[in-house]
Amino acid sequence: MRQFNQCPLGKKICIYTVLLTQFFFVYVFSSLATTSMANQPVSITNNESDLINKSSSEKERNESVQQKKDNCLKKVQTDTKAITESSESPSDTNTNQLIEKGESAHEKIGKTIPETKEVPNKPPKSEKQPVTLTEKNVPRVKGYAFVESVIQPLDYELNERFYGWRPNDIINFSDNVNNIQLGILEVTRRSVVVLANRISRTGSNDTLDENLENAMNWIMIKAKQYWFPSPESKYNQAIDELRTYVDRLERGRARFYIRTDNLIPLLQNYEDLLGGCDQSLTIKEDDDGPITSSKADNYFYYAQGVAKALGSILRGIRKDFYVTLESVHGVQILDEAIEACDVATNINPWYVTEGSLSSIFANHRANIDQPINRIRFYMNVLIKTLKGY
Repeated sequence: MRQFNQCPLGKKICIYTVLLTQFFFVYVFSSLATTSMANQPVSITNNESDLINKSSSEKERNESVQQKKDNCLKKVQTDTKAITESSESPSDTNTNQLIEKGESAHEKIGKTIPETKEVPNKPPKSEKQPVTLTEKNVPRVKGYAFVESVIQPLDYELNERFYGWRPNDIINFSDNVNNIQLGILEVTRRSVVVLANRISRTGSNDTLDENLENAMNWIMIKAKQYWFPSPESKYNQAIDELRTYVDRLERGRARFYIRTDNLIPLLQNYEDLLGGCDQSLTIKEDDDGPITSSKADNYFYYAQGVAKALGSILRGIRKDFYVTLESVHGVQILDEAIEACDVATNINPWYVTEGSLSSIFANHRANIDQPINRIRFYMNVLIKTLKGY
């Protein structure tokens, strides 16, 4: 610096001139370069293009993810609201707990659901409802089927048959139905007596069931009695007593024993009644003289009434006494008897004739006697089977 200060004035002017010239050229060139760069089109390299595309795709992806998150958040809020209104499931409880802790649904979705999928709405799981027992699926107590099978044929004749109970009518319009009803009544009487005296008791020292005793008394009213009392009213009272017994049976306040020694007397009563039918269907004359077609129909329809009632009752026996019958392999024997009852019930001639066994005209008493004899035979076989010989 001292040397510069000691230089003559001419040298200093030269030095200043050179420095200023250099500064001027530097300024001019820099301005020209800037202007040319601004006027030239921008050229982008491949690397720079990839970077730009990558940044734009990332931006679009971020916007897509954000939109999916927003949609999912709306769906979660809607589902949460719907589920809260109905019932909460374990998964809903966890969601509510996360929300209570301060974690937003958006953050929860970002952590657990990277990619959302539409899931169909499912109804909330509800607790199992108790099964309502109807008449079809209620398990019936032992005795229900038998007593109902005893009631049904007589109840039909009293309350569902056109013109009702007919044997006590002053003017008989149809004696055929009268005899059917008398045959049904006789089977019902014998069934009620055995039910009251044997099946509902532990033994001979046990007291009679009050309802069954009343039913046994009312069912014994004469069928042809007109009134004081009328048979229709008393038979209906007997049916009411039997149904009261069934109701007590279902509540555990009555008894029904399916022992072998109770079933045998019942079948013996039926066998005796069938023996009487067989006798009336084969005789050639009675106390009033030879059997003609006008008399033959009385015996025919009485036997048919017996077979009709027996077909119902034997089905009740099959159901309630099944264990007893199966123990001695007697179910198939009973089924044969039921089939024979159906055959006798379904013989429906236009007019009952008493033709000779060699005649072209039918002998309808002989026709129905064949299934009646089959029923009696199978009753006898079943009784022996139950006795063990």
